[in-house]
Amino acid sequence: MTDFRQKALDYHAFPKPGKISVEISKPAETAKDLALAYSPGVAEPVREIAADPENAYKYTAKGNLVAVISNGTAILGLGNLGPLASKPVMEGKALLFKRFAGLDSIDIEVKHRTTEEFIQTVAAIADTFGGINLEDIKAPECFEIEKALIERCNVPVFHDDQHGTAIVTAAGMLNALEIQGKNIHDVRIVCMGAGAAAVACMELLIKCGAQRENIYMLDRKGVIHTRRDDLNEYKELFANNTDKRTLEDVITDADVFVGVSGPDVLPAEAVAMMAEKPVIFACSNPDPEIKPELAHSVRQDLVMGTGRSDYPNQVNNVLCFPFIFRGALDVRASRINDEMKVAAVEAIRSLAKEPVPQEVLAAAGVEALEFGKDYVIPKPMDPRLLPRVARAVAVAAVESGVAGIELPANYMLD
Repeated sequence: MTDFRQKALDYHAFPKPGKISVEISKPAETAKDLALAYSPGVAEPVREIAADPENAYKYTAKGNLVAVISNGTAILGLGNLGPLASKPVMEGKALLFKRFAGLDSIDIEVKHRTTEEFIQTVAAIADTFGGINLEDIKAPECFEIEKALIERCNVPVFHDDQHGTAIVTAAGMLNALEIQGKNIHDVRIVCMGAGAAAVACMELLIKCGAQRENIYMLDRKGVIHTRRDDLNEYKELFANNTDKRTLEDVITDADVFVGVSGPDVLPAEAVAMMAEKPVIFACSNPDPEIKPELAHSVRQDLVMGTGRSDYPNQVNNVLCFPFIFRGALDVRASRINDEMKVAAVEAIRSLAKEPVPQEVLAAAGVEALEFGKDYVIPKPMDPRLLPRVARAVAVAAVESGVAGIELPANYMLD
């Protein structure tokens, strides 16, 4: 681990600090070039944008630019370490936007005293960008922040820790249930964790057909139920009228376990109590709620996913967030709505059912992949994700009325 730690530090420090830089997209070699790039030539697009703000998409980089914004209150699994400490993560997010979707991205770390101050700061700079990716903001403030910014901003605002996790989880879950011969409408779901990702995951699963009354959510105090008086408004949405109080109570005969909590909180004895052909997504990183080896030793009829790349069925946000923003920006969407999220779910899950190209197998370091228990979610390096997900999202934006322009001809079909 010490060796890996040093490699990670060296990766970020050399040959120059950080992971992103700005590049010039126009010639700037001669006096004539500079006269066009800056004064006096730059005055012409200024006038055009002042006359019609939509011209910002024509004359500036706005339409390909995403802001990655954090206050550092929930950095990975490290907790509240402050805005500046979140900068390596936000730069990493910018790297992923560029690598997977060709989107330029700037990281912005905000120091603030109140939630409203953070909201005002982001809203004030929003028009600079084509979209805003919120990151590593703790619950429940993250819900209030995202809701307010969606209402105030003219560009899409997307808290990836909520919705990116939810989209990939839903895509994998629907496929896992199909493999197990179960319908999401009928299954009983146990969700360990009640933060931003947990709430978003369960809400999206409901939009995909799950029944709210069949979902049991747990936080540090146990089952979230209607007789508790310590619930915030987001947990209250999942308060069951039940006498069940513990994990063991709710896991008995459950079809699905979704973990977005912490390491080693799901004992093997609980897995043994689940219904036939269960599905477990243990997404705590780097250590899952139960190790796959232990889970499989108890249940051979299991389909399992984790957040790790060294096990099958990795639930990884990079499967969706670059492509969702690509599709949203390319039709100038004003928001990323439920229709666009569900479209992304369907695009991701359908790709897992198709033959896997050799280049993906090579990148994944495996000889074969076929839709089944060990392959319910596409691999992050699959180049087909960009055209499939971006097009599905863009089409959904147009059809649901949040796109600013029509779908470009043959968009993502070439």
